Amino acid sequence: MFLRWYRCAVIGMVALAASAVALSLLSSPERELPKDIFSYRASVEEGRYLANAGNCAACHTTETGQPYAGGVEFPTPFGMLYSTNITTDKETGIGSWSFEEFYTAMKQGVRPDGSHLYPAFPYTNFTRMTDEDIASLYLYLQTVEPVNAPPEVNALNFPYNQRFLLSAWKALFHTAETYVADPTRSAEWNRGAYLVEGPGHCGACHTPRNALGAERASQALTGGDYQDKVKFGYYREWSGVNLTPHPVGLATWGIDDIVDYLKDGVSGNAVVHGPMIDVVMNSTRHLTDADLRAMATYLKGIPANAQKPGPMPGKETMRAGEVIYTVHCGSCHLPTGKGDAGLGVPLAGNPTVQATNASSLINVILYGPHLPERLVVDRSGMKMFGKRLSDKDIANVASYVRSSFGNRAGRVTPEQVNRQR
Repeated sequence: MFLRWYRCAVIGMVALAASAVALSLLSSPERELPKDIFSYRASVEEGRYLANAGNCAACHTTETGQPYAGGVEFPTPFGMLYSTNITTDKETGIGSWSFEEFYTAMKQGVRPDGSHLYPAFPYTNFTRMTDEDIASLYLYLQTVEPVNAPPEVNALNFPYNQRFLLSAWKALFHTAETYVADPTRSAEWNRGAYLVEGPGHCGACHTPRNALGAERASQALTGGDYQDKVKFGYYREWSGVNLTPHPVGLATWGIDDIVDYLKDGVSGNAVVHGPMIDVVMNSTRHLTDADLRAMATYLKGIPANAQKPGPMPGKETMRAGEVIYTVHCGSCHLPTGKGDAGLGVPLAGNPTVQATNASSLINVILYGPHLPERLVVDRSGMKMFGKRLSDKDIANVASYVRSSFGNRAGRVTPEQVNRQR
């Protein structure tokens, strides 16, 4: 998934432009070149598995295009980015790339011509992968059928279209370090950490970013913001939920709940919808049960952490929200917010409901849950309330559920709702 750079990065990018000149005068530390690919214990099948783990298809295949031919659009506050062709076509894809060139792109974010890749391609996560796994991924991609599909031209505004600025960005925020196992943790936990931090690049959507678009390490996996499509095909903001075992995150989820969700898209706590559809349908459901359990073990074993919630709603908002909830929501989600197994998911302790940014919750209320076609869910279908309720009504009911049933999240304003329409 492509990374979202914050609007306030304009000032920071100007500073980077100046610092890039100074940093270019510094010599880069020498790095050990990768061995010949045949020196690794790599395989095409392992590479195929890693491509699924990394969800490569979702970002490099359009809805009507050929596999891995690129062209998927990713809107940012600074213009449009397009994914690249990673088929074996030698003219428009990566068919002419050597293993070393591929390795450099994965570790350093640099193309064969020496230009920098935007960190929308998550090399900041892929750098955590072992050389053997990168070699396997390379071998697999060499089997992909070539498609002659010239890449779309990015439409980024100045100065974001100046790739040389990324040399300074990398000096500040990118370290090409392979994951090192924590000897105090179990092999299962370390495997989960490797998958989440490396090929799975979960932090790309679930970690907040600073003014320059880099992940805030101190708030890793506490939730992030990004642009993606809503049910009718246009782009709106979404919020990646808190994946730590905090009360606003996965505290109420057991390991089996997480495994079920990643494997089937359904658990006792949630049904997959929105941008997570691509993750579950194209990626995690293809992983082994052992790897899914390792990821769940890791997520339940990291420290609980959360971002600071926004202002709490006032009494008038809560009263108005309770009335709307009782009329429109209570029959399926129950007066307790615990949900009914055949009607509505639990709202109490729900990480989507309690996300720092309420955009995903607002999208569900406005448009109904955007469920995958291949997923059969034994629940009543939630209606779209965008035409039934005003911005103020939706803000009130969203504020109510975010601050009821033991939930402690900030209020929602009518202006926030209007932005999501």
